[in-house]
Amino acid sequence: MSLKKYLPTSKQIAEIRALSSLRHLLLEPNLWHMNRYSLSFGFLIGGICCFLPIFFQSVPCVLLCVWIRCNVPVAVLVVWISNPITFGPMMYFAYRVGLWILGAEQEIELLNPSLEWFIGQLNLVWQPLIVGSLACGVAFGMAGFIVIQLYYRWRIARYKLRKLDARRRSE
Repeated sequence: MSLKKYLPTSKQIAEIRALSSLRHLLLEPNLWHMNRYSLSFGFLIGGICCFLPIFFQSVPCVLLCVWIRCNVPVAVLVVWISNPITFGPMMYFAYRVGLWILGAEQEIELLNPSLEWFIGQLNLVWQPLIVGSLACGVAFGMAGFIVIQLYYRWRIARYKLRKLDARRRSE
């Protein structure tokens, strides 16, 4: 299965007028290569940014990818796991993980749509949400990082075995 055919090329991205001022950064080869380093770090960054409790998570994701020089399309695809449908459950899960990590037991009050209620809830929720989001993001990103590293090791080992097998047959 080739992921390359579904992803835009660097030239297609460079042709977008809105990104013309960033063209020199976007044409960096490591941002588009499909190798072990670029893919695994792209998934790591995407996984961490996926759980950030902010809107437009793709922006810090792309900036981190450019800074670290890893695969941008894979990182953005991973960030898009967090979408308007999954954002709420992901943040609630991160909040519960944050409560567990901090050892706190607090519950959110029933919905009372007012500014005072929202500010009061935000004061209670922000610490467990940030801790849980970072913990979930790092765990998800590291899991993907490790899976990609193991996949590449498996592919290399399989390639070497086939090569050794072909050499034995030719002798």
